[in-house]
Amino acid sequence: MGHSQADKAASRERVLRVAARKVRAEGVNRPGVADLMKEAGLTHGGFYKHFASRDDLIAQASAVALAEGSAKMERAARKNEQDPRAGLVGAYLAPQHRDAPATGCALVTLGAAAGRGDQHFKEAYEKQVRAYLDLIAGLGDDSEQARAEAMLTLSALVGATLMARAVADPHLSDELLKTVAGRLGRHASGAPSDAA
Repeated sequence: MGHSQADKAASRERVLRVAARKVRAEGVNRPGVADLMKEAGLTHGGFYKHFASRDDLIAQASAVALAEGSAKMERAARKNEQDPRAGLVGAYLAPQHRDAPATGCALVTLGAAAGRGDQHFKEAYEKQVRAYLDLIAGLGDDSEQARAEAMLTLSALVGATLMARAVADPHLSDELLKTVAGRLGRHASGAPSDAA
């Protein structure tokens, strides 16, 4: 007895969601097809009904993982009505975001892979970078300066989160998040920096 088209689409979506979570948490090289299918509640044999290859699945899952971040960033910005940029920075550089890569921003996890990836992967990554830049720039005025500030902010957010996840010392990890958040706040407000 065959599955209906709706069942097939639901199964495919379930595999994509599992794979998106895995590529955010582990990168693109680790998730194996058998493990992904098992976690999605499906058999390994059904994989090729949904995807042409493992590379096809990982590419699609990476695109899903990247796209899911936009809604989260918009929600974070809206939480602080007085200063949406501070809300976004605070949420992005929170220990909770650092500690949950499977549900966090895929720009952090997938940056190196996108840099080495094919054109489609680079385009999916670029699409999210552009979406985040537009979001961040839109939180200020609509100027060339706002675009430059958005690039600085996004680079600092992604870089600080990446390093905070990568270092072994938990105190240094916390310090990276706190310091970058503080400096971004000062920079946005125009307060003088005491850095040389």
